[in-house]
Amino acid sequence: MNMVEIDSSDARRVGPTLHRRSEAERYSIAMVAACPFPANHGSAASIREMSDTLSEMGHTVHIVTYRTGQEDIAIRHAKIHRTGPFQPEINAKVGPSPEKFREDWALLRLLRRVIQNERIDIIHAHNYEGALIGVAAKWITRRPLLYNAVNLMSDELAGYHFIRPAWLARAIARGLDWFVPIFPDHITAVSPELKQWFVEHGIAERKIDMVPAGIVPTMFDNVDPEKIRRRHQIKGRAIVMYAGVLNAFQRIDYLLRAFAVVAKQLPDARLVMVSPLVSEAHEREHKKLADELGISNSITWIAPHSLEDLPSYLAVADVTVISRPDCPGHPVKLLNYMLAGKPIVCFEGAAKGLRHLHDALIAPDHDCEALGNGIVTLLKDRELAARLGENARATVLANFDWRIICRRIEHIYRALVAKREPRGIQKEHHAFARLSS
Repeated sequence: MNMVEIDSSDARRVGPTLHRRSEAERYSIAMVAACPFPANHGSAASIREMSDTLSEMGHTVHIVTYRTGQEDIAIRHAKIHRTGPFQPEINAKVGPSPEKFREDWALLRLLRRVIQNERIDIIHAHNYEGALIGVAAKWITRRPLLYNAVNLMSDELAGYHFIRPAWLARAIARGLDWFVPIFPDHITAVSPELKQWFVEHGIAERKIDMVPAGIVPTMFDNVDPEKIRRRHQIKGRAIVMYAGVLNAFQRIDYLLRAFAVVAKQLPDARLVMVSPLVSEAHEREHKKLADELGISNSITWIAPHSLEDLPSYLAVADVTVISRPDCPGHPVKLLNYMLAGKPIVCFEGAAKGLRHLHDALIAPDHDCEALGNGIVTLLKDRELAARLGENARATVLANFDWRIICRRIEHIYRALVAKREPRGIQKEHHAFARLSS
C-alpha cells in the first residue's frame, strides 16, 4: 500500500484549527527519542513539536527517551517515559558516546514496557539510534514501525570523531545507511533528496513518503531584540547570524571563509554565532581558523542560549546563513530563519523548499566566495533582503505548519494499523513472556 501525501487543497481544508478524531481514529503512539529530551535544537525540537501537535489532534503520544534533558522547555500534552529519574542537562552532547550506548539498552527495555502497558498501536522512531531500538522492539512486540529519517550516517558519523580512524567511521556509516531502512514498515524522509537516496539504494518507493520537519507558527510572536543588543553590545553594526550547533558536518569553516569575503567589503559587519550548546573543542578549532583569516575581532560567539531567547536572537539579525552543503536532511535552523522572516543566504544543498531570489539567496555548494558575496548583496540591498524575508515567512507558514504536516503522518498511521495482521497480536504475548523471563 502506497501512502498518500496531502496536496495543497488538503492543506487548505485543514486550515489553522485541529479537529478531534473519533475513538476509532485515535492511536496510541510510542515516540522513540534516543537523545536528551527535551532540547532546543535539531531532532529533539521536532519530536517535541510533532508529539504535542499529534496529542492536540486526539492521539495519545508516549515519548520514550533518556533520563536527561533541558528542564526549561515545556511539554504541553505528550506523556514522557524516561530510562531513569530526570537529570537536567544544560549542554547535551550531540553524536555518539559510550554513555549513550548504555542508555540505548535501557531505552529498549523501557520501550518494551511502554508498548505492553500503554497498549501502543505504532512505534514511531526518530534518527538512527531510535530506528535500531525501534526495529528490536518491532521484532519483540509485533507492532508496526514508522521510521522518521532525518539524515544519512555517511554524511555525519565521521565528523563526530567518535570512531577512529575516519575510514572505519565511514565504513560503519555506509553499513548503517544500508541496514537501517530495510526493517521499518514505513519511512518518512524529511527531504526529497533523502527520499530519492533511499529509492536509489533499493528501498521500494511505496515504502517512503517525504514528510518535512515543521514549525509552530506562534513560536516567534513575542521577541525582544533590544534585550539581546544590550546583553552582547552589538548595536550599530550589520549582523550576520548563524544559529545552530558547531559540529564539523555543519561546515562552519565554510561560513568563516565566506565571512572573510564579507569583511573585506564591509569591515563593520559582525558575524554572530549563536549555539544552543557549548562545544569548546569545536569552538576552539573555529576560532583558530578565524584568527588565520584575520576576522576574529568581527565575530561574537554565544553559547548556550535558551529556547525562549532564540526568537529574540534572530530578531537582531540582518542576514541569516547556513553554510552546510550537500545536506540530505532538512535543517531545523532553516525553518527558524524562515519563521523569523529573515533574509537567508545558504548553499543549494541546504535550501529545502526555497527558490533563489524568491525566498532566499542560494549559492552553489562549496563555493565560499559566492556565499560571502550573497551575504554582501543582502546587506547592501535592504529592499531585496526584506522581500526575501517576507517571502520566506510566507513559505514556511503555508507549507511547514505542524498542524498540516501531522495530517500526513495520520494517513500513514492509519495505513500501518490497517495492515497489521491479527496473527501478530497473538504472537506478541509470547514475545513479551520470553523477554520478561
